[in-house]
Amino acid sequence: MERKYQFREKIDVVHKPGRRNFSVHPDPDETAIDSSWKIAFEEGTEHPAFDLQDYFLKSMGLAISLSGDASGEKTIHLSIGRRKPERSFHLEIADKWIDICGSDYAGVFNGVVWLEDHLNLREAPFLKRQIRDVEPLFSPRMVHSGWGLDQFPDTHLNAILHMGFDSILIFTKGINRTTYGYLDFADLIGRAKKYALGVYFYSYLPSYKHPLEPDADLFFEEHYGKLFEAFPEAKGLILVGERAQFPTRDPVCDPRERGPAIGKNLADHRPAVGSWPCSDYPAWLGAVRKAVRKHAPEADIVFWTYNWGKAPEKNRLSLLRNLPKDITLQATFEMFETFRRKNHVMVQPDYSITFPGPGSYFASEARCAKERGLKLYSMTNTGGMTWDFGVVGYVPAPRQWARRIDAIKTARKEWGLSGLMDSHHYGWFPSLVCECAKWCFRSDSTDYPDILNRLAVRDFGTAAAPKIVDACQSVSDAMNSYTPGFDDQAGPLRCGPAYPFIFHPILYPHTEQKLEFPTTPESTVGGRWIHPFYQPEHIDGMSWCGRRVHEDIRTMTASLKHWEKAQKEMKSALPDVPEEKRDEALDLAGTIELCYRSFLTMLHIKRWWLLNKKLESEHRKDKALAILDEMAELIAAERRNAADAIPPVRRDSRLGWEPSQDYICDEDHLHWKIRQLDNLRDHTLKAYRRSVEIS
Repeated sequence: MERKYQFREKIDVVHKPGRRNFSVHPDPDETAIDSSWKIAFEEGTEHPAFDLQDYFLKSMGLAISLSGDASGEKTIHLSIGRRKPERSFHLEIADKWIDICGSDYAGVFNGVVWLEDHLNLREAPFLKRQIRDVEPLFSPRMVHSGWGLDQFPDTHLNAILHMGFDSILIFTKGINRTTYGYLDFADLIGRAKKYALGVYFYSYLPSYKHPLEPDADLFFEEHYGKLFEAFPEAKGLILVGERAQFPTRDPVCDPRERGPAIGKNLADHRPAVGSWPCSDYPAWLGAVRKAVRKHAPEADIVFWTYNWGKAPEKNRLSLLRNLPKDITLQATFEMFETFRRKNHVMVQPDYSITFPGPGSYFASEARCAKERGLKLYSMTNTGGMTWDFGVVGYVPAPRQWARRIDAIKTARKEWGLSGLMDSHHYGWFPSLVCECAKWCFRSDSTDYPDILNRLAVRDFGTAAAPKIVDACQSVSDAMNSYTPGFDDQAGPLRCGPAYPFIFHPILYPHTEQKLEFPTTPESTVGGRWIHPFYQPEHIDGMSWCGRRVHEDIRTMTASLKHWEKAQKEMKSALPDVPEEKRDEALDLAGTIELCYRSFLTMLHIKRWWLLNKKLESEHRKDKALAILDEMAELIAAERRNAADAIPPVRRDSRLGWEPSQDYICDEDHLHWKIRQLDNLRDHTLKAYRRSVEIS
């Protein structure tokens, strides 16, 4: 059993001890490195040199010296060549020497990571002799912290670099203020630079000011200009509609800053500000741009159109055609796609790998960006995490991710996609998924299936690797077989099998309709992001809930065979995993199991919703009693599901945790859920049964 947050010890291990397989011998075309070699560094490459020395000692068991003298044989020479493109490197591996010449400091570090990656894959200090030039296909690659919300110890910055990302995101409410609390921005920017990482401010800054108001210049200077005056070395600023609300004068839109009040006021048919491509957004962006560029002329100002991807294309593209040309456009890769199923219509919800993409929303804006010459980024979640499952570190469906990565690379060729947001606030966690992405996002990238198979052999051994790849294929097949709803992502998928089952009829004192999901003091959002009382949520273009929920149940019941197959294949592979690699295999097995149990909770809650709706309108006594019997059976099935989720979350402290919400599906929450189900079974249903039997 792990204590809470113990997973941080895993994510902090960049140079894994004992990587070397001493039964492996060099091939004739390979250079063998031993302790008689040295690492020669030039000024400005000291830290990459220290990193490589540490790698050889910890992962390969070789004590290699450092030197400022690059002469002689058996030398790994690190240097900076001051050439383009940025973050690239030139590599030469000869019989008695290796040269890594980076275009800049980041290029040297990327070359060192490349070297370490290939040595890890070989599981020995042997490298094929070769000459090559390597550059990243995408930059920036931005991630939030996977260690803790807006928390970046040096160990985590190092892990981010080694997983192929090049920038970090911090939620910014003001100078040195994040959603998590105080953070010394200057210190973080300086420490990130040591690891060749840029820092983007993800704006939670005040925004509610129209640029034509008399005091607008003072407002934007106070909140945006002063931030970059204090930290001009920050890489850029992320602006997204929901966090960039302003009193628009677009007559189509409701200009009120009303986000938290939705559902509390009379409904308004007009789209809310922040959820519509308002015609005066370019002027608002211009005011932000003026304030920022006054102090940081090179700052990357990124405008993300996430919130209005479902708006009519003509409105969205009209906005893009009026953006300043030095603004970067970011569009989410897969969201809002409409799917016409056999009997109903679904719209692709928030971040999900159930559809690899690209969606038509992204494609339309990417084409427009290319026409206008705008720099183009996308939210791709290629750190491995989505809202498909809110309480795991990644979605273990590498073949489904392979489809997305292929589509992302195609978007690069066709539309000039150049930068990626690899995660939102849920961060990232080391996995086959994000490591495959790292390999595929280099200019010398290999085929995804090839690198997946080789990484599986490295991590799980030759005998177990094919079975584990098959188990992950079954997860990919499952993820490719259904489309979750927005309601699922804000409910059972967000907190997994800890999600409560609330009885719909109001029967005093057995009322839980306003139940608040319990959260820890460490949660920065409390229970706001979890909707405990499950109700279908829809947007225009989807089938009505009565049809949709029935079809969801039919489709997702069919998906169960893929989840059950994945469980079976993973279980059969574990005995074949060498003892020294067993922990990683058990971690993967636990992740697959918690995904499966979250999926079961989603399926069960849909059945629960239908039974409640039937019960509320059923006037026949015998039918009502029969529905209560079905409810009791469903409670029993979900109780078993919650109980079966306890072993994996006890074993792996990353399971059940999410950076913004903290622990929401740990053992404590699962026991809370079981108590809630027991109360439902022993008291609420019995009380309602008595009310039925009165007549």
